[in-house]
Amino acid sequence: MTKAISQMRREIQEIPDAVDRLLTGSGCEVAKVAATLRERETAFAVTVARGSSDHACAFFKYAAELTLGIPVASVGPSVASIYGAQMLLNGGLALAVSQSGQSPDIVEMAQSARRGGAYSVAITNDPTSPLATGSAHSLDMMAGPELSVAATKSFVNSMVAGLLLLAEWKNDPELRGAIHQLPTVLATAIGLDWPEVRGAIGGQPSVFTLGRGPSWAVSNEAALKFKETCQLHAESYSSAEVLHGPVSIVDSGFPLLCFAAQDAAESAVAKMADRISGQGANVFATSNLVGKAQRIDHVRTAHPLTDPIALVVSFYAMVERLSQERGGNPDAPRHLKKVTETV
Repeated sequence: MTKAISQMRREIQEIPDAVDRLLTGSGCEVAKVAATLRERETAFAVTVARGSSDHACAFFKYAAELTLGIPVASVGPSVASIYGAQMLLNGGLALAVSQSGQSPDIVEMAQSARRGGAYSVAITNDPTSPLATGSAHSLDMMAGPELSVAATKSFVNSMVAGLLLLAEWKNDPELRGAIHQLPTVLATAIGLDWPEVRGAIGGQPSVFTLGRGPSWAVSNEAALKFKETCQLHAESYSSAEVLHGPVSIVDSGFPLLCFAAQDAAESAVAKMADRISGQGANVFATSNLVGKAQRIDHVRTAHPLTDPIALVVSFYAMVERLSQERGGNPDAPRHLKKVTETV
């Protein structure tokens, strides 16, 4: 019997349209925020988020530091919500990302950052949410209704919204152009669901994901999705960190999935993939530079910073199928709910 199409699968298939909707519907607002950041001569940024949204912020961090040269740090929401501390953020950007915009700790930290002198910007899927209305400016990610517990299109649109903000902030026509090509590119990326990766993981109890730079953010998201949708123990590491202890538990047949964009870190990720493969692990990489590790199909984009977005879309297509093959329900992972409210 053919299994019913999951809600997660439907939402993955909506990603290209969701990105196009964001670019068309929120592009002007993003440009306005970017103009304000230039006028304020913003010299640093902090991010406020949890879960998948925090991974989108990790991507923003690397992209901002690489394109603008400004430092970006993640601020723990509990600094405000639990400890009641006031941070001094005058002259900075405070970027809060949340699909629902409802979690009390995220809202409190964003408001605290605004009181501390930061220009507070929220990226949410609900422009009427407490996070959106409590920020100096809000950007609608325009992902549309997302019913599956596992975030997919909202994560992608969060990445795209942050990257578009940087492209406008820097006034970078090359990056801007690559972003506007994404709806077409992502439609192709959805068609890659990595059967060789699914076959290697099978009923394995654990998996590592690796990345470097912007692709490390995708590695983090992948590890979370393995846990959420497959009840599979997964850990994400920078390819520069995996040798500092974690590799000791890797033995013959241990699965690793390495995310590499076509950027300055690709060769380092490929070399690490080959090194660990040489120790007997079952290593897969989104790179043509690997020798011992197994190359998996991947879609390259018009810019190194948009490559990770295509990679995560292909990963989503894969992990949804893996969840079903392992007998799981990707739409309703146990112990989880769509809106997570923490204090």
